[in-house]
Amino acid sequence: MSLVSLMSLVSLMSLMSWALLYVACSAFCVACSAFCVTCSALPFCVLRGLHYPLPMKLLRRITLLCLALLCVACAPSATLRALTGEEELAPQLRGVGHWVSGELRPRPATETLGPVQHVSLYPYGINTFLQNETEPEKVERSLDLIAEAGFGWIRQEFTWEDIEIHHDEWYVDLRNNEIRNAWEKYDRIVALAEARDLQIIARLSNPPAWSRAAGDANGAKAPPDHLADFGDFVDAVVRRYQGRITYFQIWNEPNCCEEWGTQPVSPEQYTELLAVGYQRAKAANPDAVILTAPLAQTIEMDYSPGGLNDFLFLQRMYNAGAADYFDILAINDYGLWSGPTDRRMRPRVINYSRAEYLRDIMIRNGDREKPIWISEMAWNSTPPESGIYPNFGYVPEAQRGPYLVEAFERQQQEWPWAGVSSVWFFKQPTDEEIDQPQYYFRLLEPDFTPLPAWETVGDYLAKSDPTLYRGWHAADHWLLQAGMTPAPWAAVEDERATFGSYRVGQAGDALTVTVQGDRLELRFVDLTTPVQFTIQQDDGPVTMHEINDATDFQIDLPDPPVTLTLTVVAGELPLDGVVIE
Repeated sequence: MSLVSLMSLVSLMSLMSWALLYVACSAFCVACSAFCVTCSALPFCVLRGLHYPLPMKLLRRITLLCLALLCVACAPSATLRALTGEEELAPQLRGVGHWVSGELRPRPATETLGPVQHVSLYPYGINTFLQNETEPEKVERSLDLIAEAGFGWIRQEFTWEDIEIHHDEWYVDLRNNEIRNAWEKYDRIVALAEARDLQIIARLSNPPAWSRAAGDANGAKAPPDHLADFGDFVDAVVRRYQGRITYFQIWNEPNCCEEWGTQPVSPEQYTELLAVGYQRAKAANPDAVILTAPLAQTIEMDYSPGGLNDFLFLQRMYNAGAADYFDILAINDYGLWSGPTDRRMRPRVINYSRAEYLRDIMIRNGDREKPIWISEMAWNSTPPESGIYPNFGYVPEAQRGPYLVEAFERQQQEWPWAGVSSVWFFKQPTDEEIDQPQYYFRLLEPDFTPLPAWETVGDYLAKSDPTLYRGWHAADHWLLQAGMTPAPWAAVEDERATFGSYRVGQAGDALTVTVQGDRLELRFVDLTTPVQFTIQQDDGPVTMHEINDATDFQIDLPDPPVTLTLTVVAGELPLDGVVIE
């Protein structure tokens, strides 16, 4: 028997012994209650303090944990890694204990089968600092590499202090003894991204010193004295790039890290700023989609300088009315010391699973149809021999790429409420931060030398077999559209559709997609005429189906992933979405 199995069996036997003791004590006390007024009145009772019957819910949990530990006892180390996200045996064994303690608590409610907006888009993004590149050709080279690697998004800062440098609504750059248009480099970034079919998440942050009477006395990133000044900036950016940029993010990490200046953070004040940004953006372009600032993962409670726990910050945002002022909740999701398969749910421990707690808060506040987008996702490889304190955790350089791939995979397989996820980060223009831990998130060196993680992620994006997993997937999902012939099927605006439009397949049109789950359900907008279609699973037989007035159609799926081909034979198929259970 391996050491893993032995240790797991010891844990199992211990837990089962306690469970049996609790059951016996509960039964004994129930029996004694027929003869005693109160068990605690018997000073000689050896079971004093254990005289209350064990709640059945806890008994069920203990039983489930015993069964889980039995499985772990018979599992190889690879299974322990999939549970704890740890690579070595000792941390894996400790991690099982942490996981057990987490399973005794109520799990976050994430609700995976309901419709969620803004999750149908191609999900792979990366953070860039293109505004800091001094040589224009390096911007072009960066975007070439990003597009060639298979990314579809860049999260790029449109820096307020770099656009309205000297005064409100004055877009002139007088630095470096020159007179330049402050928009120039941002216009170029937008044009180059468009040419490569890269979408932009425009991060609007970093206020200029002139926006505060105290200048930078309270920190260079402290909010402006007058929120209308920020609103003017948002309006200018959204109007300038209307039809070219749709997704705008209001601020960055207002709950931590001096992103709210050196003053105490305030969920209520940030909500006021978010409201102004949202209202001005929507007035400038009603089709603009607004992301909250990503909340930093932190357990701190001191407001400054450590910041405020992201759970409490988000709940207080909701209490202040934030739900009316964003379309997408943005978060950061760093793995720190463990991998993306770490399933230990402990509120005061930061790992990749922390996103599930934030999803739970959204559902509790009635925001189940809004998605989470991950603004920054990464693992850090600060060299141990450098003497630099690893503020952001540590994994070996060779491990970062596989972790990023596994994180993407987990998001697709388990989190249908999550949309675009952006890796932190592509590269820095220089190595001036080489003595700081944040430098060691980069995927390329400043001279464009790729690190192993870049190669690994690029291989994954180029070679992966995209699959639809558990969840509610709208008909305009990127994978469904990619499988439609002709691609895509025509869109029809209709208020009866879940999100206001559906896709219609005509006779001869087909849809081919790889799926994994137990059951697939096609959701239709109400049919007005009969429609006939065939379905084929992999190379199996072609089956004919006809529906007249149904709003859904279900088929069972085999265990491994299967490629389905649906072909419309007659009539029109008004596809609203696909649900996989």
